[in-house]
Amino acid sequence: MTIRQRRYSKEELAQRGQELYESGIRQQVEAGNEGKIVAIDIETGDFEVDDTVMAATNRLFKRHPNAQPWGVRIGHRAVYHFGAWSLKKNS
Repeated sequence: MTIRQRRYSKEELAQRGQELYESGIRQQVEAGNEGKIVAIDIETGDFEVDDTVMAATNRLFKRHPNAQPWGVRIGHRAVYHFGAWSLKKNS
């Protein structure tokens, strides 16, 4: 079993992941994938799309064993939510 270490703070991981997503990945994945997960390696900019966080992240790790993954649900503000508020973007 591989033990992976985070090399970035949660804040930096989220900032870099969001910037990569907004700067080009979103346009590549949004059509036809709403509700799916995109896992992005914040160091390389490579990404994988799948139905679950684990599936997308595992596919990313197969390509980049030392990836620093960040994930987002396509078409939503976050991967998960609690409570009654919708995570759907109002765009």
